[in-house]
Amino acid sequence: MRYLLRIVELALLVFLIAVTVQNSHPVEFKLFFGESWSAPLIVFLLLFFVAGALVGLLATLGYYLRSRKELSQLKKELRNRPPASKVISDPSDAIAD
Repeated sequence: MRYLLRIVELALLVFLIAVTVQNSHPVEFKLFFGESWSAPLIVFLLLFFVAGALVGLLATLGYYLRSRKELSQLKKELRNRPPASKVISDPSDAIAD
């Protein structure tokens, strides 16, 4: 199975290199005020891929930090909580134990 995965990875790498070579002609990227950049197409594709990945990571950063803060607060509450006594108020709770 490992060898099959390596063969697929190698085939994908060869395919991507072939596509890169086919799209190596210069492309003009026009900006505002008459500015323009000229570079191979693959450079622009790579640049925009990396920019999109960074935007995606920044978009999830707020959720990640909020989750970590909530988790630390819950852990603190759990440490400060007095130990629960084993008083069964509902007989059906004994089945769950």
